[in-house]
Amino acid sequence: MDPIRIAVIGMGKIARDQHLPAIAGNAAFSLAATVSPHDPGVAGIAHHKSLEVLLAEGPAVDAVALCTPPQVRYDLAVQALNRGIHVLLEKPPGATLAEVAALSARADKVESTLFAAWHSRFAVGVAPARAWLAERRIDKVAITWREDVRVWHPGQVWIWEPGGLGVFDPGINALSIVTHILPRPFFLKAATLTLPSNRAAPIAADMEFRDTTGAPITMDLDWRQTGPQTWGIVVETDAGTLKLSSGGAVLSLPSGTQHGENHEYAELYGRFAALIRGGRSDVDTDPLRLVADAFLRGRREITEAFND
Repeated sequence: MDPIRIAVIGMGKIARDQHLPAIAGNAAFSLAATVSPHDPGVAGIAHHKSLEVLLAEGPAVDAVALCTPPQVRYDLAVQALNRGIHVLLEKPPGATLAEVAALSARADKVESTLFAAWHSRFAVGVAPARAWLAERRIDKVAITWREDVRVWHPGQVWIWEPGGLGVFDPGINALSIVTHILPRPFFLKAATLTLPSNRAAPIAADMEFRDTTGAPITMDLDWRQTGPQTWGIVVETDAGTLKLSSGGAVLSLPSGTQHGENHEYAELYGRFAALIRGGRSDVDTDPLRLVADAFLRGRREITEAFND
């Protein structure tokens, strides 16, 4: 079977650190092209300044991975889908729920694969955590996701603009895990969003959820963390406490702790290849819906200006 010819659109940090190595390590794909108005691309690989030029001049591609900021992703995805090209959407899959729904409908119509790629769900501890919790009574959940924006998004203006999500850009990774591992849906009850006086998106957030049985779920997000970063989820159940740490790479259960090497993006591209070969899509918007609810219902607090 011929490899899937894929182009990477948007050549920022995540594309170079994660997408390109994952594609190179998966025989189901061959990197056909890259697209970026500023980045020079990869030696020996066709490079264009825009997707429009790539589609007009070639080389031919079967799939694209959209690694651009979410605010511009819809138009790029439509261009690709209208050509029958399969589309992987980096997280978050779009700037709004409505545009992701429109993309999903378009993909179904043209019979192309659309994949909302929640990479954190492929962390090594997530699948066994989901299996262990499936039959448990959930008593309480606490999510703590604190990191330093200066390390992970240095100088990136788009992340602070409307649609860029601010601290929810990393926080949505936690929500992608929790919506996947908990056995019942949950919904927002209250939120406080802390916005720097010179930014349009929050730098921190405190959130309170409840699941459909009333179990409380709290979430602490902060982009001002220095020193060690904190990416943890603690679930208290009738059978003891489950802990996911290091973004899902370490799972602690009453029976012991499991450590494993994370291959999130390798697994992500394995999933994308399987979806394409099977003629299916995977467009889960639950994590983005919870973020949208936070902006809809959350109370705003203004803090001092932030300059990275």
